Amino acid sequence: MAPPEFMGLTGRSLSIAVSTVATTGFLLFGYDQGVMSGIITAPAFNDVFTATKDNSTMQGFVTAIYELGCLLGAIFILIFGDFLGRRRAIISGGSIMILGVIIQVTSERGSTPLAQFIIGRTITGVGNGINTSTIPTYQAECSRTSNRGLLICIEGGVIAFGTLVAYWMNYAASYGSPDLVWRFPISFQIVFALVVVLGTVWLPESPRWLLTRERWEEGETVIAALRGLETNSKETQLQKQIILDSIKASGFAGHKGTPLKALFTGGNTQHFRRMMLGVSSQFMQQIGGCNAVIYYFPILFEQSIKQTHNVSLLLGGVNMFVYAIFATTSWFIIERVGRRKLFLWGTVVIVMITPIMITNIQWGTYLFFAIVNFCFLPLIYFTYPETARRSLEEIDIIFAKGYRENIGYVKAAQQLEFLSDADIDQKAREYGLVEEVEGEMSEKKVKLEEEKKGEGSGVFERLRFDDRERTTYFD
Repeated sequence: MAPPEFMGLTGRSLSIAVSTVATTGFLLFGYDQGVMSGIITAPAFNDVFTATKDNSTMQGFVTAIYELGCLLGAIFILIFGDFLGRRRAIISGGSIMILGVIIQVTSERGSTPLAQFIIGRTITGVGNGINTSTIPTYQAECSRTSNRGLLICIEGGVIAFGTLVAYWMNYAASYGSPDLVWRFPISFQIVFALVVVLGTVWLPESPRWLLTRERWEEGETVIAALRGLETNSKETQLQKQIILDSIKASGFAGHKGTPLKALFTGGNTQHFRRMMLGVSSQFMQQIGGCNAVIYYFPILFEQSIKQTHNVSLLLGGVNMFVYAIFATTSWFIIERVGRRKLFLWGTVVIVMITPIMITNIQWGTYLFFAIVNFCFLPLIYFTYPETARRSLEEIDIIFAKGYRENIGYVKAAQQLEFLSDADIDQKAREYGLVEEVEGEMSEKKVKLEEEKKGEGSGVFERLRFDDRERTTYFD
């Protein structure tokens, strides 16, 4: 029996297809972040939406309303995401974004163009909020432990490339007709959205979500397809059982979806603490000054150092090149240097360059960002454990260790050595993450490994590699 296929693909090629669609979703996110930067003060745009001309309050409102839509989309997924599933959520998000774009670009003089544009921008934000809340989960649940961290890092870095494309698209369109100046850059989002929607139609559903919904056969098929294995192979069945064990270990087995109350639990799993670490990192990223530069770079240069609109767009494009270069750099050093150090040094750099910005530009805004980023340093240093080169199972154990031994979680991560498969099983039981009743699965796994040893070291090493990734579909 041949391995199952989706889009005619299986194994590594199918995984690449999943990653391509996922990264395109974040390319769209970055593009949408940057597209308004060069449009909001463009004369052709202001002539249609007259309330935005020389009105910083209205310019800020038109830009920020998109973020409100993103928030609404994220809340929607928090409530209904487990019901919809990953694929349907991504397809819905991309379709909603396309609808929002169409509403924006069909705004015309003589009616209420600004109201229509604001509604369209809000709808686009809702679609983006749905996608950016779902795509990382889908990517993580379909990828291997060995490359999951890199793939998620690439997703974040691709945001910078999307913004880069938006800036240079704005610059090129600024030489066109008045309608081309703003309608074309906004319309171009549809290209990325179509890739996301149409690509996802043919991709498999998350195997973890399928098994959570007790759709056993479909889950097996997806696991086999992503690994390039036969459905009835021992490795496929082992991976299926590992996912089921992880669902049981979460404490909410039997629920078709994770209840909201799971986010507010402590104990061995420390779900609430881990949620707050994730939320605070995103909060820091948003309030630390990044969005101010992305959204308003041309305006800052026009008003602060009195450059022309054309020169400000050009300088914005150059700045986005730098942004993209440094975002790409993280792909190659994040596992070697570690998350904590990159987070800390990135924050330090922002604080250090602020005096230069104050000297050359208006001081108040940048002083605020310097103080905000300075406040992040102790929070990162004392509360964020290092997770580089750790599987998600090991991260579970870090938090269980900190809780059980009543020590800081940063210290727990420093003290915990890198674990083998056997060590992980032992530590999971030691810290109460796995109940003894699940010992039967371990016995089956040992027996399977012994059988594989007899078939040759190459096969056995492959099994050990797969077993080491026993959290491949953990979220």
